[in-house]
Amino acid sequence: MMDIIVGCILIVGALFALLASIGIVRFPDLYTRMHSASKAGTLGSGLMLLALAIYSWELNVVSRALAGIVFFLLTTPIAGHLLARAAYISGTKPWSGTIMDDYKSHASSQK
Repeated sequence: MMDIIVGCILIVGALFALLASIGIVRFPDLYTRMHSASKAGTLGSGLMLLALAIYSWELNVVSRALAGIVFFLLTTPIAGHLLARAAYISGTKPWSGTIMDDYKSHASSQK
């Protein structure tokens, strides 16, 4: 039964990682691509590490997998935000179909 649960978690994690990679290829601009990579990629990686922890059930592997999950959850959103902010301030324009640009007034005061 445990193998089935681990297999399902691995498949779901791999699907999220696949969706993140498809989003990187298919989305129109840097900001939407970064969103795809940071959200779906983090969830996919975290689920695969969780499956590893459940499958192994050894203390050193479980602690490292949980530390990896916490590391992903803490660093990926912050890194994505900082990269998007740096790209915006340096002049990378959003996709032409972007409806709202709430950051425009805030970023122009920080140049």
